[in-house]
Amino acid sequence: MISYAPFYKTLLKKGITEYQLIFKHGVSANTLHRMKHGETITLKTLDTLCFILDCTVSDIIEYVSEE
Repeated sequence: MISYAPFYKTLLKKGITEYQLIFKHGVSANTLHRMKHGETITLKTLDTLCFILDCTVSDIIEYVSEE
């Protein structure tokens, strides 16, 4: 299962809010809603978030085994 926990840690570390992502950077509120509820996002969205946050993919998502 993919977890977005690193994304929220990265936001906190970089001092960026979800509000800023939506209104300053044009990230869809629906995208953030999907992430908050553990739903899928596109690779393009992942790439955009990495660009905005100046980070790597592992700073946004991680794989968690479902055992």
